Parts: sequence; structure tokens; C-alpha cells
Amino acid sequence: MSITVENLHFSVDEHELLDDVSFTAAAGQVTALVGPNGAGKSTLLAAIAGDLDINSGQILIAGEDVSQLNSRQLARRRAVLTQHHPIGVPFTAEEVLDFGRHPWSTPDPQLRQEVIATCEIEHLLPRVVPTLSGGERARVHCARVFYQDTPVVLLDEPTAALDLAHAEDFLKAMRRLADEGKTVVVVLHDLAAAAAYADHIVVLSSGCVFAQGAPTEVLSSGLISAIYNADVEILQDSAGNPVALPRRRTNPSSLKNL
Repeated sequence: MSITVENLHFSVDEHELLDDVSFTAAAGQVTALVGPNGAGKSTLLAAIAGDLDINSGQILIAGEDVSQLNSRQLARRRAVLTQHHPIGVPFTAEEVLDFGRHPWSTPDPQLRQEVIATCEIEHLLPRVVPTLSGGERARVHCARVFYQDTPVVLLDEPTAALDLAHAEDFLKAMRRLADEGKTVVVVLHDLAAAAAYADHIVVLSSGCVFAQGAPTEVLSSGLISAIYNADVEILQDSAGNPVALPRRRTNPSSLKNL
């Protein structure tokens, strides 16, 4: 199920948060939304999820207007991982995991075990959510999203609370979802991760699409420097993917004299 966003506008109190946004997220691909703080990435993801009443424009999932779908229809088409996870709810991790299967009414024991293993949450299942660390909560909610098993997966900064190993494991699992044919749209601040795992990158700035395309087309030093108002250089990782880094002219020894 591809996603088509056409001429999307959304404002709050006359402040336009999304201004004429258009792009397509193809099935079988990872589309990354990147940009500085306040660019509109999370707002755009919420609009795609059908959680906002947009001012104008259209959002289509497999040709269906998101605004015309009821909550159950939406839940069977897209799974959503938000930035913030409520910590006061008295549910166990196992209960949160099983919420993911609610739209389908029937469990899937094999898939359940697969996502438990993928997210490494077996030992967390009996724990009450408020007792978990931020990273542990994130892994539980990642598992919930995977267990929902929808054709569209929407992820808002999924690796923000994860350590290095768990973040990389999650990104690989996300990539596998796309390789299986799902449509994945992910908000990322880690440009190196976006370059390594995304097929298509949409760069947002002040609520507008500043650029979009393949990682090698979009992640140039000039574009990134302009968007983030920072002097950056583009290097390559061992796989040949572009890596944007701040251009630093200091080292620990020179800082001692400051």
C-alpha cells in the first residue's frame, strides 16, 4: 500500500505547520523524514496516520482517503509508533504488546514470538510499564507495532531512546519490513541511519519539502549545511553510504586552552 500526500496544508492558530507538502512513499521501501527541530516531521507523520484534521490537501493510502476511514479501518492499514510513550499506565509489557493485535481480533502466536525475540523483550513481559526504563519502554512499543502487522508502518524517532546495539537491531528489523513489501515512513534525526536504511529521503524545513530523493542525491554538504545552519562535511561509511558530520576544528587537547 503506497502513501500519496498531495498539497497538504495544516495550521494551528493561524500558524502554518505544513505548507503545500507533497510526496509519495512507495510500498516495499523505507521513506525517511528528516530536518531540523520544528520542521514539521512529527506533524506530517500524525497527519498521515489520520490523527489530524488537515486544512486542505489529500492523504491517500492505497488510493483511499485517510480522512474517510474509521478508526478500525485505519488500525488495519497502519501501525504508529509515536515519540512519547505514557509511563503512568498500569499495564504490563505483555498487555501492551497484545494491544497490537487488537484490530485483528485473533492472535498470531508465531508472529508474537518473532517480535518478542526481535525486540528482546521476553524478560520484560511480566513487568509493569512504569517500572521500565525509557529504552525498555521503547522496545515494548516497537514490538507492539510489529505485532500489529499492518501494510503501512509509521515510526516517529524510533531509535531515540535506544542504545547503539538495540537501535541498529531495530533499524535492521525496520528494513526487513520494507523488504517484505510494507510501506515504512520513519522520522529520523540520525542522518547516517537515514542514508544507510532509507530508499527515499524527504527533507523538511519550516513545514515545507525542501528536497527529496535518494540518499546520495539529497545528503550533500551544501543542502545539509543550509537546512541545519551548520558547517558540515560528508564522509562515507564502510558500506559507501554518506555520513554528515559537523566540521570540527578542535580536539580535546585544544579545548584545554579555551
